[in-house]
Parts: sequence; C-alpha cells; structure tokens
Amino acid sequence: MIKVVLDTNVVVSALMSPAGNPARILDMIFNGIIQVYHSESILFEYKDVLTRPSLKILPEKANRFFEIVCEIGTSVELIISTVQLPHENDRAFYDTARRCAAILITGNIKHYPAEDFIMTPREFLDLIS
Repeated sequence: MIKVVLDTNVVVSALMSPAGNPARILDMIFNGIIQVYHSESILFEYKDVLTRPSLKILPEKANRFFEIVCEIGTSVELIISTVQLPHENDRAFYDTARRCAAILITGNIKHYPAEDFIMTPREFLDLIS
C-alpha cells in the first residue's frame, strides 16, 4: 500500500473544496486505498489549523477528519533531521515522511527540498494513475 503524509494545506484544501485533487486523496485514504502516516506534531498542527475561525471549516467536518485520521492513520515517532527548510514548522511533515518512507503531499512544494518523495496533489494522482 502506498504511504503518504499530508501537509496541512492539503487537508485544508480537501475540506474546503470537496471536488479538488486534495479531496480525492482524502477519499483514497478513507477508502483504504492509501495509508496516511502522522506524528504527534502533525496531529497537533492539524487540530490547531483546522479549528481556526478564519478558515470557516465546519467544526463537525474538522473533528470528523481528525477522528478518522487518528483511527486509521499510522503514528510514528519523529527523528528530527537537520535538513535546511525555509519554514521550521514544515519539519514534522518532512521528517515523518522520511522516517516511514512515505510520499509527502503538499501544495507548498517550494517549502521543501527538491526530492522525489515530495509532490503536489496533482503529481501524486498522476503517479498512481
């Protein structure tokens, strides 16, 4: 099974636009087609960002996502890397994906080094189709 780590921006996009590529990826996770991985830091960021009033994500939708990811996702303990990243808060996603040999799916590709395991939602969908 393909392993993925979802950057928070992909989750936000999926919850705000149910017809987009991020939502297709979420559906694949929820239907057991791909396996999502997370760390405690990632779950903390999901919870923090998805509950921001400015995003206007329905609390029921955010809570349901969080419950499902906690239930079916695989939790890993982080081993912190020293790779240079423009934004330190992206480290948990990068390190989690590296730790479990997963694909990191992000809408902010420029926030990460140019590595084969880091891709946009469109690139990921093209890869698996």
